[in-house]
Amino acid sequence: MRLSYHAEAERELVEAAAFYEGRSRGLGERFLHEFDAAIAQIKTHPERFAIVEGDLRCYAMKRFPFAIYYRAGGDELRVLVVKHHSRHPDYWRRRLGQ
Repeated sequence: MRLSYHAEAERELVEAAAFYEGRSRGLGERFLHEFDAAIAQIKTHPERFAIVEGDLRCYAMKRFPFAIYYRAGGDELRVLVVKHHSRHPDYWRRRLGQ
């Protein structure tokens, strides 16, 4: 399955990893490791996780307060949002058409 990121989702991921690394050496790497494990689970069973609306789904990370919003279809997994739980619930909605 081919993986792609919305540009803002990619920026969110990089910023989160940098934030955690700034808090404690190695924590950013652990965040990225958990993120990669989440993506592997999503790729294996994309239909397993909660539907937000239409074909948009959400995976809640276990050790970090983030959710991954994605679309999967055919042979593509597109990550649209890497959202910290404290952010406004709808800040990312304008990305749906992209």
